Amino acid sequence: MTTITPYLWFDNDAEVAIGMYSSLFDDARTISLTRHPEGMPLAGTLMTAEFELAGQRFIALNGGPHFSFTEAVSFLVSVESQAEVDRLWDALTADGGSESQCGWLKDRFGLSWQIVPTALPRYLSDPDPEKTARVLAAMMQMRKIVIADLDAAYAG
Repeated sequence: MTTITPYLWFDNDAEVAIGMYSSLFDDARTISLTRHPEGMPLAGTLMTAEFELAGQRFIALNGGPHFSFTEAVSFLVSVESQAEVDRLWDALTADGGSESQCGWLKDRFGLSWQIVPTALPRYLSDPDPEKTARVLAAMMQMRKIVIADLDAAYAG
């Protein structure tokens, strides 16, 4: 079976990032950790790790400062409730993360996320173009998505 696994290049804080990400998802797990062997620079520190969040496998590497994340790649997290939007938004923007617009944010490690309530794609796929236009206009004014505001826009 063919699989695709996102491979995340961190400067030197992959283990901290994995810990933070794992704290956000109930079914998170670390599959393997490989550390630099004794006698090598950075002996004992994390080199690579394989982990899983919400059923998706990832590999993380402490590769040094040569590359950094950009908004060209993001992870979309689909959630049901405003409480889940708020919890993930607050955790991912804490300690140096930053808000963007339309449900996008960047965490303190520079990785981009989209926290999207399931109401948004449902409203945007409605056959009534006036409803979808109102919802889209409301979303474009938001940083964190607020479901009550989407509901109001949809209702007109």
